Amino acid sequence: MKVSSLPPGARDAARIPGRAKASRRRTRRTTVPETGSGRRVAIYTRRSTDDEHQPFSIDAQLTALRNYAASQPGWTIVAEYSDDASGATLDRPDLNRALRAARAGVYDVLLVVRVDRFSRRLSDLLDLLYELDDAGVAFCSATEPFDTSTPVGRMLIQLLGVFAEFERETIIDRVISGMTAKARKGKWPGGYRPYGYYVDTQTQKLVPHPDEAPIIAEIFKLYTANRVGTRAIAARVNDRGLRTRSGKPWSGHIIARIIANPAYAGDLAYGDVHVPDAHPALIDPATLIQARALLAARADTHTQRAASPSDYHLTGLITCPDCGSKYIGTAANGRTRTYRYYTCHSRNRYGAAGCRGARLNADATDTAVLTALADFYARADTLLAPAVAAAQAHHRAAHADRHAELDVITTQIGQANAAIDRYHVAFEKGTMSDETAGPRITELRRKITQLQARHDQLTHELDTEPAAPPPAAIDAIRTQLREVITGGTSGERKRAIEALIHEVRIEDGHLIPVFKLPQPRHPATSPNGNEPAATTLMATGSRNGAIG
Repeated sequence: MKVSSLPPGARDAARIPGRAKASRRRTRRTTVPETGSGRRVAIYTRRSTDDEHQPFSIDAQLTALRNYAASQPGWTIVAEYSDDASGATLDRPDLNRALRAARAGVYDVLLVVRVDRFSRRLSDLLDLLYELDDAGVAFCSATEPFDTSTPVGRMLIQLLGVFAEFERETIIDRVISGMTAKARKGKWPGGYRPYGYYVDTQTQKLVPHPDEAPIIAEIFKLYTANRVGTRAIAARVNDRGLRTRSGKPWSGHIIARIIANPAYAGDLAYGDVHVPDAHPALIDPATLIQARALLAARADTHTQRAASPSDYHLTGLITCPDCGSKYIGTAANGRTRTYRYYTCHSRNRYGAAGCRGARLNADATDTAVLTALADFYARADTLLAPAVAAAQAHHRAAHADRHAELDVITTQIGQANAAIDRYHVAFEKGTMSDETAGPRITELRRKITQLQARHDQLTHELDTEPAAPPPAAIDAIRTQLREVITGGTSGERKRAIEALIHEVRIEDGHLIPVFKLPQPRHPATSPNGNEPAATTLMATGSRNGAIG
């Protein structure tokens, strides 16, 4: 069974191409009908995220645009697009639909109320205009004197884009200034409220939450008085059936953020603003100081592990049999030493509420896997022949099935491409709307990407039959493993494991490493990273060793 990886996720077929190249050179310009002649018009409206106080913004825009189009000789509205999103982003569903329709030749003019309804960033605006221009579509505003089908209009729209971006930046500054002014008065500036409080609608200040405040007090007591760690506290809270406001289990990270938050001592901190006694405290200031000092003194496990990644050789290779998450390296500080473990990622983050997978002693696990690896290659002369023979037999037995699946996938890819062509033809003839064709085409393209990935994998498997590694390669690996295990660095041992271990399974309380075999056809790198060796890798698919 060869080791293969799935390709990265395919990009959404509806994604707008070329936006990162605002200064790209345009090679053509499609002629659009002159003003006054028959024009097919699409209208675009957008309700901004800062327009909550204008619930009829879209309706007002639609009315203005329809009236304006009706006043222009020969104009006919053929499509309407509307988004409820910020103008600072191009990730808007109907904007994407409008651009796809423009490229398909559905309309001649895209009409908006104001430039800032289209985009508030000058660079994004220019990219969008280039796309419309390449599609032969003019861009018009119902309240601003320009038309991109004329040189003067193109100059004016760039000036208006500058002012739209300036207006957006001004709004951002005003919002930040307003939040800072509220914070200086001891009012909650906005955003997610701290757990344990709610925001009084009259005073805009934090008020203790009757159900959540006792939990905060208990967390600080456990951490400072009882010296319970953040993960243990999270486990206790989860065991009581309590969840965060988002409905997720508590984690040590969330507990640590609570302990570091000065809001629980009654202080309000926002940017450079710090207001003492801004609201009722849930703990006394001395407790907060003690808790934060203890938090700083206790080394963060994740930070320690990130500083020495080679200390954990099997991170990502062990799969939890209970929840399917990968095991990661963790540590616990004792009085005289640091204890290293491999822990299920879900259990490490959420405690027993996330997963009850057993922790593994990292030192013992690393040693056992390396010992099993060395023992395997020490006996490779007798173990490899039956393993390779079994792999070859399995490969040949599955040959017919692979060919049959490959034929089916090839047919499905052809059918999906033919369906896309039919949707394109119907869309261009006007017999099918973009609302119907667009999502279906996107789904079909995503399906083709998945089918093509499987097609490539099957083709590779059919062309590559397992073969016995050359004896010289086995001898080299055997010698290098002996040197790495006895006198190598932690990084060298980790590289050896990554090169020669496919995965480590946990079955019936045992660790079962699945080894990779070097294949003789594609030279790569030896376990110590210095000399070439044949390493198109495959897992044997058998239990190569069982470790208690």
